[in-house]
Amino acid sequence: MDINSDHKYMGRALELAARGLYTTDPNPRVGCVLVRDGEVVGEGWHARAGGPHAEINALRAAGDRADGATAYVTLEPCCHHGRTPPCTGALISAGVRRVIAAMEDPNPQVGGAGLKALQTAGIEVHAGLLATEAERLNPGFVMRMRAGRPWVRCKLAMSLDGRTAMASGESRWITGADARRDVHRWRARSSAILTGIGTVLADDPLLTVRLDQADDDPVRQPLRVILDTRLNTPPEARLLGAPGETLILTGVHDDSDGRARLRDKGASIITLPVEDGRLDLAAVMRHLGRMEINELHLEAGARLSGALLAGGWVDELLVYMAPHLMGDAARGLFSLPGLERMAQRIELSIDDIRAVGRDWRISASVKK
Repeated sequence: MDINSDHKYMGRALELAARGLYTTDPNPRVGCVLVRDGEVVGEGWHARAGGPHAEINALRAAGDRADGATAYVTLEPCCHHGRTPPCTGALISAGVRRVIAAMEDPNPQVGGAGLKALQTAGIEVHAGLLATEAERLNPGFVMRMRAGRPWVRCKLAMSLDGRTAMASGESRWITGADARRDVHRWRARSSAILTGIGTVLADDPLLTVRLDQADDDPVRQPLRVILDTRLNTPPEARLLGAPGETLILTGVHDDSDGRARLRDKGASIITLPVEDGRLDLAAVMRHLGRMEINELHLEAGARLSGALLAGGWVDELLVYMAPHLMGDAARGLFSLPGLERMAQRIELSIDDIRAVGRDWRISASVKK
């Protein structure tokens, strides 16, 4: 089989994997295509955590035709028992002749062992085809496996002159309806939405996903996470009554009446270390990593966004730019005290720019 065919079928496997964009959390998004004698005999993708993996779905679709086939899979097949049996055993039993994986699994429980098990069974294996594209589909899972923390995506809305709110704090709405709908799709693919107590007090946001969904397929609501060092979240905050779960991370240790009232509203409260009067952001990231948070969607004010950016925790910026000017008295994107020389600039790599309605969406990676 030539390299062009290999690329074509792996590209199809990536398309299938993307169908699980909003549903697989905390598992990775994976697709699989089975090909025999130049014909696709089975396709599958991982739809939900706890459900069959992509390889199993493709093998079921192929039936006996999987014997002698090549499997194109976007992530190395698992070789350990989790919620489901290992996929390596199923591929071996089905008589698959060749397995091409886009990338090795960064999970230390796998990490090449799945490919080795297939090779030991006499199956020809290859890894690395369209690896960049495969990793781009699962940035949070890869980051959590490699670094023990989520991938942090910071969403911002600004005017053409880089302002996020008027001096009074008024900010609704900087962008148009199309951009706001687009934000909900980014929220939907995330494990959690992070904000600070300042945003909760100033804007009283819901921080929910509001998309048109079929009644029999309700949207998954990401966990809402509030960084609230002094536990000032009001029990009447709208997000406490919204669909989904809310976690408050605080530095307060005592079991006060305020804590009880928040718990009565359904909030979970975890105490973490405090550093220089605010929550230790490294401890926050470690804790969220242990909670299996893959993609962390940040919607916060200039102080928290600036602190996370300056601390090296932000991986990606998602900036919606509206075609208007708000003036030099309006509020800026980040609070970044201490940047005084050009050499101290935070470098970005622009990955994508596209129109979203009347606004522009800029995707940028933070260089580290």
